[in-house]
Amino acid sequence: MDDVPVIACGLNAQDRSTQARRWLRLGREAGLGRAETADGLLLRFRDEPAVDRELRALVALESDCCPWARWEVRRAEDELVMRVSSTAAGAEALHATFGPLGAA
Repeated sequence: MDDVPVIACGLNAQDRSTQARRWLRLGREAGLGRAETADGLLLRFRDEPAVDRELRALVALESDCCPWARWEVRRAEDELVMRVSSTAAGAEALHATFGPLGAA
């Protein structure tokens, strides 16, 4: 049982709120789609320099505060794709946390 990750965010309430607003803004301004996967989530965004910078900054912070999930950004078919994966419990948390496109 020691190798089961704790599904919790390491940010305080104020930082979680700021992070959520940033995700919502990015989703609203550049989001192209959202898909739940069995082990997590895929979010698609326009491939533009400012979007790339913000997406990678958000993912870097998420990687630090939520190490129970694997976060990655790649380019695919002229889009930026953010993929996050985890255990079954982690995937459920991701589906709930990232409701509408970009919501955190």
